Amino acid sequence: MSFINVSPDSHFPIQNLPYGVFSTPDNSQKRIGIAIGDQILDLSAVKHLFDGPELLNQQEVLDKDCLNDFMGLGRPAWQEVRETLQRLLSIDEPILRDNTKLRAKAFVPQSQATMHLPSKIGDYTDFYSSKNHAYNVGCMFRGKENALMPNWTYLPVGYHGRASSVVVSGTPIRRPNGQTCPDESQPPVFTTCKLFDFELEMAFFTGPATKLGEPIPIDKTEDYIFGMVLMNDWSARDIQKWEYVPLGPFLGKNLGTTISPWVVTMDALQPFKVPNAEQNPKPFPYLFHEDPFSFDIRLEVALKYDGLQQPQTICRSNFKYMYWTMKQQLAHHTITGCNINPGDLMASGTISGETEDSYGSMLELSWKGTKPLDLGNGITRKFLQDGDEVIMTGYCERDGYRVGFGTCTGKVIPAPPL
Repeated sequence: MSFINVSPDSHFPIQNLPYGVFSTPDNSQKRIGIAIGDQILDLSAVKHLFDGPELLNQQEVLDKDCLNDFMGLGRPAWQEVRETLQRLLSIDEPILRDNTKLRAKAFVPQSQATMHLPSKIGDYTDFYSSKNHAYNVGCMFRGKENALMPNWTYLPVGYHGRASSVVVSGTPIRRPNGQTCPDESQPPVFTTCKLFDFELEMAFFTGPATKLGEPIPIDKTEDYIFGMVLMNDWSARDIQKWEYVPLGPFLGKNLGTTISPWVVTMDALQPFKVPNAEQNPKPFPYLFHEDPFSFDIRLEVALKYDGLQQPQTICRSNFKYMYWTMKQQLAHHTITGCNINPGDLMASGTISGETEDSYGSMLELSWKGTKPLDLGNGITRKFLQDGDEVIMTGYCERDGYRVGFGTCTGKVIPAPPL
């Protein structure tokens, strides 16, 4: 238990302690903090208290404007900092609890903070690892007989995204303009996207850098996975449909990707491991692992729009529905020798369950626009409209406490003039 008061429904008890980057009205400097209850502990103010063997001579990594250097230290340092934080915040530890002057300097209410991207993202890769989602989309566009492409159950399909358009929760997302082909018997047109969508995803940040030409073995991948965030990978479906053959998504995806500001560490998620999905055929040896690395993370998507007092929940899903694990994604990503750097971002792909209310995109929820989603009061949606705000939440729960990610939000704003 912490000496900081934490409400039972908070996402940020002492069992969590996620990392983020924040600034305040009286101090515009971006700095690293951890969330505890409704407070942020400014690590730059207490860096001198991290005197274990891993951090004693590297305390400056906690006094940066991003998490990259800390991520690059590796798992022993991550675990040492977490253990130190839990001790410092314990109700039985007087160092912070009884030092009124230091506490006043070190703690900031979350309500007074502006959150920023946790890392300087050099590379961003988006996978396509939910079998239910891949099957649903395949059924819509190719039919049930050819829903999954032949390679899908053999490897974690992925593509490189645009890191420069990854933004933190709360950033408005502009509806894009682009080429679409609404009538396949006619040439394409340049117009405003009409089939704008969200994608419920999660993503992980990578840790220590690797050298070009050196794959990460599957049994070492956990040492390179720092922590996870919620993600909304916004999609312009009509632009995507016209452009994606033969090389996949491009302008239909690079318009914006939103992530939650708090990075939940893998150590915080350990108690919520569940068995991995059954995989058939058995993966190649470089992808095969028997230890569980799937997680029971409850996910929800709500929609807020003008005239609605409370957000309307439209999706309830779970990260445990993923077919390919994060270990497999990272092992596959690097098997060619592709190197990674601290703070690279790797996303899950849309997370959909087996039931209609667990589908992680409007494309599926409205089944390509053929089944309008009933939001009540005579309001329906096939795809997102200007002014719609998408609110994603995710958390794990056990023994009366939650380990959560907070929220990942974004509001659709009108496209620029054609």
